[in-house]
Amino acid sequence: GPRCFARSQIDTMRILFMGTGEIALPVFRRLAKRKEMVGLVTQPDRPFGRSSKPRPPIIKQEAKKLSIPILQPEDVRRAEEIADIRDLKPELIVVMAYGQILPPGLLRIPRLGCINIHASLLPRHRGASCIQAAISAGDLESGISIIKMVERLDAGDVLIERSVPLHANETGGSLHDRLSEIAPDLLMEYLETIETDEVEGIPQDHALATYAPQLQRLDGQVDWGASAGILERRIRAFEPWPGSYTNFTDDKGRNRRLKVFPGVGLIKELEAARPGEIVRVEPEGISVACGRGGLMLNNLQIEGGKRLPAAELIRGNSIVVGRCFFSLASEA
Repeated sequence: GPRCFARSQIDTMRILFMGTGEIALPVFRRLAKRKEMVGLVTQPDRPFGRSSKPRPPIIKQEAKKLSIPILQPEDVRRAEEIADIRDLKPELIVVMAYGQILPPGLLRIPRLGCINIHASLLPRHRGASCIQAAISAGDLESGISIIKMVERLDAGDVLIERSVPLHANETGGSLHDRLSEIAPDLLMEYLETIETDEVEGIPQDHALATYAPQLQRLDGQVDWGASAGILERRIRAFEPWPGSYTNFTDDKGRNRRLKVFPGVGLIKELEAARPGEIVRVEPEGISVACGRGGLMLNNLQIEGGKRLPAAELIRGNSIVVGRCFFSLASEA
């Protein structure tokens, strides 16, 4: 039936937030300031860095400061974990970058349902690496979609969305930050709408859905057989995570890893060369043949060294015309 609330009811609506990734922080902060938050559900502390000491998600530290109850289930599908969430009596569950699939029993708990804040214009780019996928695909825009949660991943009705144009030099990091900034306003707009109205979502056209799976460190290995345009977009998309890298053999015959940063130039026409072959070495950059066209690399970092412009990197390193950058088959 219709749901009508007085404003006072909305301000005291019991909201449970589920999130882990940094993109969720601005939404969490705004909700904590404006609404009654009955708890935070986030991923368990995970080993981090060389010491492998468990490190809490940043969002957990924020919740602690605000004395918000925290749950960190290893597996949110287990009956006792669902019972703990039910005990918090949430009326609405808001999810963003949480990192686990919610079971049907959990989706049924809050009377106002569960909503998910997703960093793409659905149905395009469902899944974890939606931000990188939009840049890699050469999309002209991305955005935030707030959807009603259903069992299928990112497949629920779209309740409200906002789009942003992608810049020519957009990186995974810059788009992540822009989208995390617009998400809190969009959520507040949605919450204000449900004060007076039951919001009818718009069903997604599942035939148009694309899927962006979680990225691994290995995905950053540059595949020189791809076209230069695709690689240029991928290098921007994968900055800062998982990063882009390639390998070369130095004068001592050692395999060295070379990290490639955004700011690469596109070379449309290139003399015939094998993919990965170094075609020119100049102070402006190192020109490398791709499956189609070529890239001029300028910002680079040899494993264990520091990030350098090409002009500095080519001094004293065996990056010479005719040699090839390569992928390590053993890593693929």
